[in-house]
Amino acid sequence: MRVLVYGAGVIGSYLVHVLVRGGNDVTVLARGNRAEELEKEGLVIRHYFQRRTTVDPVRVIRTLEAGDIYDLIFVVMKYTDFQAVLPILANNRSSNIVLVGNNTDAHDMQNYLMEHSDTHKNIAFGFQISAGSRENGRTVCIRGGVQMVLGGLNGPILFKAVLDQAFAKTKYKLVYHENIDAWLKNHIVPILALGFVTIIHERQMTKIARDDKLLRQMIAAMDEGFRVLEAQGYPLTPAEQASLIRKHPTLLRLLLKIYHILPFSRLVDGSPYEIAALNRVFRDWKERSNVPTPNWDVLEERFNASYPFIH
Repeated sequence: MRVLVYGAGVIGSYLVHVLVRGGNDVTVLARGNRAEELEKEGLVIRHYFQRRTTVDPVRVIRTLEAGDIYDLIFVVMKYTDFQAVLPILANNRSSNIVLVGNNTDAHDMQNYLMEHSDTHKNIAFGFQISAGSRENGRTVCIRGGVQMVLGGLNGPILFKAVLDQAFAKTKYKLVYHENIDAWLKNHIVPILALGFVTIIHERQMTKIARDDKLLRQMIAAMDEGFRVLEAQGYPLTPAEQASLIRKHPTLLRLLLKIYHILPFSRLVDGSPYEIAALNRVFRDWKERSNVPTPNWDVLEERFNASYPFIH
């Protein structure tokens, strides 16, 4: 199956690895030094927990032309990069597209592609459950079992059979969600809260683990964030996530302490620019909801003080 992975960061790189090992004809779109690395060295991934390194040869392109047809295109980008890619996707004649990553604007993105493309687009949205960082020309991937949560905005994904075929010979799990827009919006709450505290303490993870007051504020802020979503009419999904925060805050605080103590937490990449962009959208939700968010506001203010030039 001809598959394009548009983006060669940590998440995109692991997805390429899985699809190549699954027997697909995979192309990766990358630019600059990253494209040169892939052409020269192949796709090199250090699997952190598995304590092994894999190398996969990959085909690299730097631009997506209108006539480059693929059975599947996965666009794996930071939230701040999606807007620049949408016109390129609209101009391309491939039909089946999955936008993967943090996303508050799924409906707007789908509408843009539908309205600006001469080719009918089947669009899904997804989030790969893994993390990592780029260091010294290689990708460090942090994962247990790997899966992608994905779904369509207007009912079941029309190209589900194509997706299932692409991953049929892999150990990668596809989890289809009936309300992916709500799932993505719910995911933004812990992403922002964790991002705030990471920036506040300048990525000094053990310092976060020792700051009990900050951890309590973060958990309370997550609860406030979910109340904002509820006020906007979004269901809490997965329900277990909000339940842990609301019913078992002491247990969650212990888990967060352990997470920030462990060495791999320092390898989880997080862009302050992406956090700021996501928070601008979340701020609009807060203002429309009229839900009091005192703990969230304190974290947001401290984050903004750390990066005043990106707001």
